[in-house]
Amino acid sequence: MSPHVRRIIYVVTFELVAIVIVTIALFALGHSGAGAGITAVASSTVAMIWNYIWTTIFEAWEKRQVSQHRTLKRRMVLALGFEGGLVIFLVPVVSWVLGVSWAEAFLLDLGLMVFFLIYAFVYAWIFDKVFPRKVETGPVGTGPVETDPR
Repeated sequence: MSPHVRRIIYVVTFELVAIVIVTIALFALGHSGAGAGITAVASSTVAMIWNYIWTTIFEAWEKRQVSQHRTLKRRMVLALGFEGGLVIFLVPVVSWVLGVSWAEAFLLDLGLMVFFLIYAFVYAWIFDKVFPRKVETGPVGTGPVETDPR
């Protein structure tokens, strides 16, 4: 499987499974089935769009830096910028769709962040077991060379 196809399968299945889990969780918390489903789909859509926009902005900034090495500090800024933007965009959406206060929407969003932190880790681990990355052997003494860097 090509790295491009693998990434597409990863993103699509990640989002579909997340939509199902979030819909069930919101329904279990007492929200209507329609509201829960719409919130899950809207959250997924907003997250994908914001991820693309934020990563594009971040990488454009990164290209102008003396070093383009992804240090721990730089990775933290990337992650915090993504999550911060996501809160800004999702709280009004969740509030509107579910008909709850912004404070309740913020708490639901915090719950989603915790869920996605754990879910992303577990999902990536399982995905890599089911669809292992193709690794080629590099020149003698250099070890394996990943052909599907993330």
